Amino acid sequence: MQVAASIFKAYDVRGVVPDTITPEVARALGRAFGTRARQTGSPVVAVGRDGRLSGPELAAALMQGLVDAGIEVIDIGMVTTPILYFAAHTLCDSGIQVTGSHNPKNHNGFKMVLGGRAIHGEEIQQLRQIIEQESWELPGGGSVRQADVLPAYQQKIVADIKLARPMRVVVDSGNGVAGATAPDIFRGLGCEVRELYSEVDGNFPNHHPDPSKLENLEDVKRVLRETDAELGLAFDGDGDRLGIVTKDGQVIFPDRQMMLFAQDVLQRVPGGTIVFDVKCSQRLAPAIAAAGGQPLMYKTGHSLVKARMKEVDSPLGGEMSGHIFFKERWYGFDDGTYAGARLLEILSRHDAPSAVLNALPTSFSTPEINVACEEGEPHRIAAALLPLAEQQLGGEAQVNGIDGVRIDWEDGFGLIRASNTTPVLVLRFEGHSEAALQRIEQTMLGLLRQLKPDAVLGASAH
Repeated sequence: MQVAASIFKAYDVRGVVPDTITPEVARALGRAFGTRARQTGSPVVAVGRDGRLSGPELAAALMQGLVDAGIEVIDIGMVTTPILYFAAHTLCDSGIQVTGSHNPKNHNGFKMVLGGRAIHGEEIQQLRQIIEQESWELPGGGSVRQADVLPAYQQKIVADIKLARPMRVVVDSGNGVAGATAPDIFRGLGCEVRELYSEVDGNFPNHHPDPSKLENLEDVKRVLRETDAELGLAFDGDGDRLGIVTKDGQVIFPDRQMMLFAQDVLQRVPGGTIVFDVKCSQRLAPAIAAAGGQPLMYKTGHSLVKARMKEVDSPLGGEMSGHIFFKERWYGFDDGTYAGARLLEILSRHDAPSAVLNALPTSFSTPEINVACEEGEPHRIAAALLPLAEQQLGGEAQVNGIDGVRIDWEDGFGLIRASNTTPVLVLRFEGHSEAALQRIEQTMLGLLRQLKPDAVLGASAH
């Protein structure tokens, strides 16, 4: 069957409803995934969905496709992506979440776990080929049963996390699916919770559920100012990413969160390898090393980080986008609620939790900057930038080509990489001082304009 090639991204399948994502596409994906699952010895697949309006119809079609392929489907209903991952670790070893993550409300997609691994890259393209060629295997004999995994998930977190004292927190779920579960879990840990926008509503009437955008954190900051709450937690649309706001309104970005998590984890796993992506602060690696760990920089992408963590037996990983992966005491997948709980466990030992967070090393940095390109152009430019950077800057700085081009000076870094989800170049700059930041930004843009003279800097978009 005909299907838009553009929906098959590096880490998931994602597109616009009903332009490129339809119930027919969902059913075809179910058939293709079900075929691969049976071929790899995974005849049982869990299916969940977030709170998007198109979710029920797409999930129903997906499950029908899986049944066509002879799969035993466990329908776990409307849950966060981490709860789907939990089901795919405890009830079976494969699962699909119907989710648009933090994309606009008319978008939707599918995050997939096969045989205990988040699939990416070539494996996603294999599914596309099966759909296009209709080379699926449809033995029939599949079935659907419902399961409620929330009690086991909640119990697992509450049993694992021990707060030194009750914490007072603001939880903003942005009308995403985390609103149905996260506030109750934090209360179960002994927290006093002030809820914002917990009602699951796929229209996202209050603000978009994406805590990486500062404008979406204004309501949390206001409630922190107006009440005795100590800390703000904000979730994205499907609950796998976490935003953190201090009492005084400072946003603690994920690379700084990782410093705190690494200090904690490395006490129990001394010498452990901590994985982080190329977008993270230059301050992170020294902080990991100082805590007795081995810092390891890797490519951006939740599936890629998880795969690398498995390879090196890492207890902790994280991405600048907000995905935090705990293997120590947990399952190694990204989970905003669990990351929030781990954070509260650490901070509950302190009388002034915001002071602990604000004291973490920081620098001057730009938000993520996007440069729009033609389809296919970002990867071509990124590949050409690497030899150019080595030739022009290799003598004065460290040039790293692990994902795009990251150049580290003594006093900061610049990054230019191709997005794996949209046709843009992603830029990020950091300096230990304002002057260093300006110099690095100018140097990197000068490098880019040698290959793309018409580059226009735009705001971040995923």
